[in-house]
Amino acid sequence: QVQLVESGGGLVQAGGSLRLSCVATGRIFNINVMNWYRQAPGKQRELVAAITSGGSTNYANSVKGRFTISRDNAKNTVYLQMNSLKPEDTAVYYCNAPVAVAPQDLQNFWGQGTQVTVSS
Repeated sequence: QVQLVESGGGLVQAGGSLRLSCVATGRIFNINVMNWYRQAPGKQRELVAAITSGGSTNYANSVKGRFTISRDNAKNTVYLQMNSLKPEDTAVYYCNAPVAVAPQDLQNFWGQGTQVTVSS
């Protein structure tokens, strides 16, 4: 079994910064892509940022230039540095990763979520 555990959420004023972390543990053969999603009250879950094991990144338009995703492959850890936070960034942030638990066995895992609240 694989677990994804997030940390680093909290309450911050608009314009402030937070850094989220997510570590994957358990039976891991390989992790190619690691993602951060978020879900605000009454809204659908949306992809915020993604990063491959080679370092290629992708961002939602709403966070480009403000958020930076990075990862430590040796530690199976992904980070999300969030700067210039806005009230509309308030949401529960989820770590997600399709994990190869064995060759040819890819399973999708989610973290429990961490709350980010940005006050105006």
